[in-house]
Amino acid sequence: MKSITLILSFLALSLNIFSQQNKNGKITGKILSSAGKQPVEYATITVTDLSTGKIASGAVTNAGGTFVINALNTGSFKVMVDFLGYDKKIIDSVMITNAKSSRDLGTIYLSVHSRSLNEVVITSHTIVENKIDRVVYNVANDVTSQGGVATDVLKKVPQVTVDLDGNVELQGNPNIRFLINGKPSSMFGNSLADALASIPASQIKSIEAITSPGAKYDAQGTGGIINIILKDNKMQGINGSVNLSAGTRLENGSVNLNVRHNNFGMNFFFSGNAQLSSSTPSSQDRHSIDSIAGTTTRLLQNGVADFRRSAYESGLGFDWNISKTDNLSGAFSYDHFRNNSEGLTKQQQQVREFNNPFADTTDMIRRSATRNRMHALDWDLAYKKKFKKEGQELDVLYSASYGSPFSYYLLVLPDVRSFSNNPGKDKENNLAIDYTHPVNNNFTIETGLKAIFYDISNTADVHTYDKTANDYFPDPTQTYSFNYKMNVYGGYLSATFSIARFLDIKAGGRYEHTHVNADFTGTNVPSYGNFFPSVILSHKFNKDQSLKLSYTKRLERPEGGELNPFLNLSDPHNINTGNPLLKPEIGNNMELGYNRIFEKGGNIYIALMERINTNDIKQYTTFYPDFQVGDSVYKNVSVSKRTNVGAEYNTGLIINGAAPVTQQLSMRGNLMLFNRFVVNDLEGGRQTSGLNWRLNMNASYRFPENLVAEVFGEYRSAFNNIQGRQPQSLSYTFAFRKQFWNKNASIGFTATNPFNQYIHQRTTINAANYSSVAERQIPYRSFGISLMYKFGKLQFKEKEADNNYLNNPPAM
Repeated sequence: MKSITLILSFLALSLNIFSQQNKNGKITGKILSSAGKQPVEYATITVTDLSTGKIASGAVTNAGGTFVINALNTGSFKVMVDFLGYDKKIIDSVMITNAKSSRDLGTIYLSVHSRSLNEVVITSHTIVENKIDRVVYNVANDVTSQGGVATDVLKKVPQVTVDLDGNVELQGNPNIRFLINGKPSSMFGNSLADALASIPASQIKSIEAITSPGAKYDAQGTGGIINIILKDNKMQGINGSVNLSAGTRLENGSVNLNVRHNNFGMNFFFSGNAQLSSSTPSSQDRHSIDSIAGTTTRLLQNGVADFRRSAYESGLGFDWNISKTDNLSGAFSYDHFRNNSEGLTKQQQQVREFNNPFADTTDMIRRSATRNRMHALDWDLAYKKKFKKEGQELDVLYSASYGSPFSYYLLVLPDVRSFSNNPGKDKENNLAIDYTHPVNNNFTIETGLKAIFYDISNTADVHTYDKTANDYFPDPTQTYSFNYKMNVYGGYLSATFSIARFLDIKAGGRYEHTHVNADFTGTNVPSYGNFFPSVILSHKFNKDQSLKLSYTKRLERPEGGELNPFLNLSDPHNINTGNPLLKPEIGNNMELGYNRIFEKGGNIYIALMERINTNDIKQYTTFYPDFQVGDSVYKNVSVSKRTNVGAEYNTGLIINGAAPVTQQLSMRGNLMLFNRFVVNDLEGGRQTSGLNWRLNMNASYRFPENLVAEVFGEYRSAFNNIQGRQPQSLSYTFAFRKQFWNKNASIGFTATNPFNQYIHQRTTINAANYSSVAERQIPYRSFGISLMYKFGKLQFKEKEADNNYLNNPPAM
């Protein structure tokens, strides 16, 4: 009912606005480089009214080189196209009349500014773009981020938050579909935090936070989609970059190489990084009640764990323009990452019978270790066919990802010792066909089919210690194999059109059928089908202001790590496991947003959002006085696993914006305020609610001589969950970067939390007959230095005139 009210209010407001406007003129076109016939992104289009001599409107081309300029009066206009390194293109006397209010200038080719040009430096300071369905963060334009990893960059993306352990949320929802260059990867399935820490920021071109995915996108991810776009270069010539950084916590290096000659190009990259060993002190004070035995138990644990992480990745890609209408591209990449954690924990257990003031106390020391690693191979091949009609195209894509996760734990106690090796396989194959057909300038249809094939397997090989033989032997009661296959078949149809030239609509529907085959005792997951509608209504007041209302339905299919029932016994009092009986979570997301771009370069986005999840998946902890694993029985155990708990309602306010305070000083900010309301069906419909908010601020200052300084701070408030309270966190970073050698080289320095060695985290859990207070001191202070060098030249070879506009000027 609330969504219907919002839609009606939006339509009423739009009709009122429309009644006050009569600017119906529109100019469209596409900008290509005459040298490589490639789209020119960020070209500036300026429209001047010839009757007044004043600028009437303007636009910037998108990644495909296209532009649309709306809300023009009738009259005669001059259109100027400008981009650094190219000659300006001026089109005089473009007429807008009541009879013909829409003008398509066709394809306009820009010529290189000078035939002897050997090098072009393209500079753009646009970092954040608010688009109709997503927020784009242009990492390549953020000079102070180049020494970190993807996790560091994500912290700066509006509407995205990252906690201290590398867990990511989009608009407060952690169920996100992560993509690399628009394609899935098995590297994200085993450990998202490790995967993101393996991608250097110097490798990233931009990050798209897609909050309102249309029907064309897979329905996976109730929180939305985050697409990490790696760097490429479609300019002619040989060029590349080398990036090196070293610090007290993180070290990394990367090499990028791009080669393009005429219509064929290749790119190569290699990177490696390591998070140096760091010690994390932790403690836990937990109380439990065994009503059958009539005892209460207090367990005190104090320990220190040493953690380290390392990764490397490499990739090769190509792009071949077979003809003006046919393109073939492909890529291959290899990723490897691993982490190790080892520690000693002092344990004191106090067991007291009811109504007895005296306790039986036991002290011991526990040694534990965990190791995880992942190898992932990703490859894809894509074909694009363009037709004579502008915008009509066919896309065919095959992509595959094969991962080899491996985990290990070791437990050493005075009376119990065990270890487990757990190799696995994660395979994913995708085949997609998409077709776009513009019926006319005001109506476009998109349709497509897709098939996804998942194959996940894992083996738990547990060994226990035999005191008599003084050796470890396989334990058949704890050893098992887990196999999970899932096929998803989907199809969609969507349309983009306008009503009365004031309301732009993109609406569609997607159907996905999911077939599951789980080979594990007690697991029976039925196949299911879902329909996912989506609609985005938007209105542009003018070229600088717009309003949108969106609705999307999504789902969250559990991933391999959440399903795997492997028991991690590195701490036998606090066991973590997966849940093969998880059902998919269903999300209904609504957003009403206002976007404003200011004349001097600033922007602001304000949105109200409502997210409703059913079959909501949450981490849930259950206490067991006795917990049997194979032929062993563990005492005083809490077991935590992901579970479908019920329904969650998230109501929020989002404000993000940027402001160029002066020519040297610019600021960006992102505020998200949420009220989270959860109905827990596991506990008879018990309700939990709480307000939480997240804020980050960024200020950068450009000094003379190409020196940039930046301050970034992020605060995340504590918040209630269904069984306790999650901790707050505060982090801040100072960064400096000096560019030299015509900006081809730079040196940077960063300091994160320089005045605090640790960030203290306090987490509480309250369950039936069980309560826990856990504290961690996370070593977050770090200092680092980074170097970057760009090499090579961008070469342009002009051919004979081949300019659609000059040869075929549009009729006026």
